[in-house]
Amino acid sequence: MATSNDDLVALARQRLYANYKPAPLAMVRGSGCELFDADGRRWLDLCAGVAVCSVGHAHPTLVRAIAEQAARVMHVSNYFYNEQNIRLADELCRRTGFARAFFCNSGTEANEALLKLARHRFFLAGQKDRVRIVAFDNAFHGRTLGALSMTATPKYRTGFGPLGPVTHVPYGDADAVERAMGSDVAAIVVEPLQGEGGVVPAPPGFLARLRAIADAHGALLLVDEVQTGIGRLGRFLGSEGSGAKPDAIALAKGLGGGFPVGAMLTTEAVAGALPPGSHGSTFGGNPLASAAARAVLRIVDEEQLVEGARIKGEALGVMLDDLVRQLPDTCEAARGEGLLRGLVLKPGFVARDLLQSVQEAGVLLTAAGERVLRFSPPLVVSVAELEEGVAAIRTALAGQGRLKSVG
Repeated sequence: MATSNDDLVALARQRLYANYKPAPLAMVRGSGCELFDADGRRWLDLCAGVAVCSVGHAHPTLVRAIAEQAARVMHVSNYFYNEQNIRLADELCRRTGFARAFFCNSGTEANEALLKLARHRFFLAGQKDRVRIVAFDNAFHGRTLGALSMTATPKYRTGFGPLGPVTHVPYGDADAVERAMGSDVAAIVVEPLQGEGGVVPAPPGFLARLRAIADAHGALLLVDEVQTGIGRLGRFLGSEGSGAKPDAIALAKGLGGGFPVGAMLTTEAVAGALPPGSHGSTFGGNPLASAAARAVLRIVDEEQLVEGARIKGEALGVMLDDLVRQLPDTCEAARGEGLLRGLVLKPGFVARDLLQSVQEAGVLLTAAGERVLRFSPPLVVSVAELEEGVAAIRTALAGQGRLKSVG
């Protein structure tokens, strides 16, 4: 039986479908912001499974909630209610101001639900030609065909067409959105901060302008909070404080803290857009996933992780700004909000090509876009761990360009 890291990687390359290009690391356990491979080597995890492990690895409260619920009941199907799901829906709605919750298993599924909600709402209203969506360049909403139609980046779309009627315009350009509108537009779909597209925050006033445009044209405003929700930006939802109340949002990733769960939250005004039989999910809203999500929400509150993401995110932003000044030949800029930050590399560097050097320094990051190293650590990360990580990355990147000494 394969037991070493190399043996497990060899077996993976033999048996797993080769649609990914993972690093040759076979992780076997984690604790807080640390991950360990099969040989016992330790990494500081500053990517958190791409913003998924919001409360870190093996958080005792989350572990206990999953174990206790698994010993009661894991699945009953949506032919029946279950207590954990009812209570989760109520907690999310009370927390966000939305009225209804639909549950699924991932961010892609949540975005599919948004797309179906928009189209079916107008179908039921007799506006059967109102099917077009306005989305944004460099957006990422998922890889199923519906979500992919809203995802603009060619490398994700090539070979999978034809895709649905979606018009993509530059992110942050509200005038371009206005020009793209028409009587066939069902909805505008937007991220409060583009994660996969390069950690690009929305310009001030952008979401509020989208709300006004949608209202003027009778369209819906749908917000993809898959990567930005659950406190990631230093507020529970990334769209909070924007002046724009969406008609519906998509949640996933950090909601389950590592357990697969997704959700669509809607206003009461669109609650009838998907009547019985129009949409569903076999596993969506199961008691086990719901118990995990409720545990994550408790941890977020008890450990004040939303405010912590704001404070620690500001500290990380300062560290990355310093790194840009110290490595002017390698780094161009730093940007982001809360604990979702990007280190923009100079033209000529490819972020994915530098991940191995970062890993060799003992840190795990991900790439976002062509030239951005993405930081999305667990919300439980400490400032000391962030300092450790940035120092290691400084060492890893120093060999890529001239290190500039600072006073």
